[in-house]
Amino acid sequence: MPNAPNTSASKESTSGLILIVGIATVCRLVFNTSRRFAYPFAPVLSRSLGVPLTAVTSIIAVNQATAMLGMFFGPVADRLGYRLMMLAGLALLVGGMFAAGFFPIYVVILISLFLAGLGKSIFDPTVQAYVSERVPYRRRGLAIGFLEIAWAGSTLVGIPLVGLLMETFSWRSPFFVMGGLGLIGFVCVRLLLPQQGKPVKLQHTSIGFREAWKQLVVKRRALGALGFAFFASVANDNLFVVYGAWIEKAFDLSIVALGLGTSVIGIAELLGEALTAAFADRLGLKRTVIVGLILSTICYAILPLFGQTLSQALVGLFLTFITFEFMIVTSLSLTTELLPNSRATMMAGCLATAGVGRVSGALIGGPIWLTGGIFATSLVSAAFSALALGSLVWGLHGWQKP
Repeated sequence: MPNAPNTSASKESTSGLILIVGIATVCRLVFNTSRRFAYPFAPVLSRSLGVPLTAVTSIIAVNQATAMLGMFFGPVADRLGYRLMMLAGLALLVGGMFAAGFFPIYVVILISLFLAGLGKSIFDPTVQAYVSERVPYRRRGLAIGFLEIAWAGSTLVGIPLVGLLMETFSWRSPFFVMGGLGLIGFVCVRLLLPQQGKPVKLQHTSIGFREAWKQLVVKRRALGALGFAFFASVANDNLFVVYGAWIEKAFDLSIVALGLGTSVIGIAELLGEALTAAFADRLGLKRTVIVGLILSTICYAILPLFGQTLSQALVGLFLTFITFEFMIVTSLSLTTELLPNSRATMMAGCLATAGVGRVSGALIGGPIWLTGGIFATSLVSAAFSALALGSLVWGLHGWQKP
């Protein structure tokens, strides 16, 4: 079997692992920037393309929807090989970015960001499975935590660089830069990253795929993880879509000041990922996720208490997002070992379920905010976070790392 637990880990040198994780992290930084840059620069894209702002938000929605399509590629990666699917994801990113740069019209931009989003949805679970196969479980939190730094990096580094490129050159220039970086990443993965083993031949493919997905609902630990991913994502996005409205309304902020709130969240994400890398393995992944969920639930519930001043509100948001990021990144490390012979399938299923949760949270966030303000938003997020805790505890009851 190519994906037997840790068959490569014991043979991989420290320098080899650093190279693998380093290349994967840089590639993910480009993917994450391509996913997130349209949010702050939606007005720029709207003016440049000559379309309404709602047309750009439609592009964002289509990009986000690709997370649910990625679930179909998990079993393919488990059977054909992780590196091959990583290359396929990078190829979609490169093709999408260059197409958007060379043909700056709305339909092409829509298709290009769809391709880049699909590439990310293929690359993310595959690279997590690839790294997890080579890194021993006792060091998994460090490796996955470092990989996830690319998420905060897209906010703190990627998006500011996109803005600088747009300001200095043109609104099309970031597409060429991301396409070029993706191409460099493709070459590095192809030439520098070793194959994880001999791929399984695609015999009786339909049966294999059916059995692969069956594990996600038959195995209690897998089903509990899917429920956790959904409920935790609903909780987070229910707050995320309205936090700007909260602090803007409460403190009459300018656009620049609102940007400060985004920076605070980016720093919280980065520190949460760093905490996972530093402490999750020492504390134990299962215990750490549960403790993180409890702290996250508490932070959601008490967030309105921080609404007296702007500085307090930013502190409350910081605590909420750092506990969430610490918990969610550690959970990724844990999830990589729940189905060790179908890692990409497990990770793709969780990421797809989390995508459904994010969409659900975004849909309910606005109405809940309009109905009850930050108090209602906080209570609903805390309730969904508690459901995530219950789902995970139920799923992992009696489970120990084999």
